[in-house]
Amino acid sequence: MTTTAPAPVLIGLIGAGIRQSHSPLLHQHEADRHGIRLLYTTIDSHVLGLHAADLPELLRWARTLGYRGLNVTHPFKQEIVRHLDDLSPEARTLCAVNTVVFDDSAVATGHNTDAYGFRTSFAEHFPAAPRERVVQLGAGGAGSAVAHAMLTLGARHLTIVDVDPDRASTLAHALAGQFGPDRVGTGSPGDQSSLLATADGVINATPIGMAHHPGSPVATEDLRANLWVADLVYRPADTALLRAARAAGAATLPGVAMSVHQAVAAFELFTGLRADPGAMLADSAELLRIGG
Repeated sequence: MTTTAPAPVLIGLIGAGIRQSHSPLLHQHEADRHGIRLLYTTIDSHVLGLHAADLPELLRWARTLGYRGLNVTHPFKQEIVRHLDDLSPEARTLCAVNTVVFDDSAVATGHNTDAYGFRTSFAEHFPAAPRERVVQLGAGGAGSAVAHAMLTLGARHLTIVDVDPDRASTLAHALAGQFGPDRVGTGSPGDQSSLLATADGVINATPIGMAHHPGSPVATEDLRANLWVADLVYRPADTALLRAARAAGAATLPGVAMSVHQAVAAFELFTGLRADPGAMLADSAELLRIGG
């Protein structure tokens, strides 16, 4: 008697410069622990010459090829929103999506697990961190999720700084509608040093620090021991910003924990199975040790 093996769960990641992403192995290792076959592909826009205008076609092909879902990263988290059939409440609030799930009727629903990932990692690592005044650098797709999470975590006032002032203002306006205008505002990059001088903490939600965007978004002289520093960049795990912050005596929160916790939530959306955060954190540490 022959038995038919269950169909593999097909997942993909859309983004720029993602050929060395740890997401495929992170999800595959967790699937192995559950005894399911999961195939995770990368769709690198840098390599394939794809742009935001190609997203509808990518979604169409994903449906046709039987993908269960897609992770979405920089620079498409906000662009993909208008091409989806439905949004989870959090994704609708944030106007940013990092996880797309196709149901049995191929309806594409956008979710945002970034906010959950940041909330969880911050609560675990910085439970007593002061948050009277927080400065966030970057108002893109990940930035919108993290700003929302930071206000949910009790930041009394969040100042958003972005090289695109309109993008910062749009995000601040949306957040003010939910949390109140006295809790969120914007600042210009030219005022960054003065803003950090009175801040309790700073969050890097820009791509600066990634392998293909080297450097630090914060001047060394603006770092100090009583300024906590959170960096969303997880590869490399130890960014120039984190190294400089530690040298100044500051408490630091690397992006690895957020990246793993958002993957935990995404895995559960893709498979309907409960993921093991501890095992996935260990997997991530090993992958970073091997691959840098």
